[in-house]
Amino acid sequence: MAPYAVPVLLVLLVAIVFAGLFLGLSYWLGPKRRDSVKESPYECGIPARSTVHIRFFVRFFLVALLFLVFDLEVVFLYPWAMAFQQLLDAGMGLYSLASVGVFLLVLVVGLVYEWRKGGMEWQ
Repeated sequence: MAPYAVPVLLVLLVAIVFAGLFLGLSYWLGPKRRDSVKESPYECGIPARSTVHIRFFVRFFLVALLFLVFDLEVVFLYPWAMAFQQLLDAGMGLYSLASVGVFLLVLVVGLVYEWRKGGMEWQ
């Protein structure tokens, strides 16, 4: 087992235990009285006049996809770049470079898709 696996598993275990503990406590200690006012959707104090299912423009989703493409690129490439010298020393440089190349290829395909759909055109 890798030397960093035990702390990571410990953090995951603590996170799962705390999440379960707080969900259980909120269910156990939370209010149980339900009525029509509490079950109705809250919209700034104004009762809803129509259905809550509205149609979003595709541009909203394209902007979200663009954010994810660049956010994922930064989040995953920075640690890889910091550890690349160690990977070269361990003899895993080519494998590491190939795996990051595949990762970047997927991101570039997402970027080209968004570009063709017009997500880069701000109006």
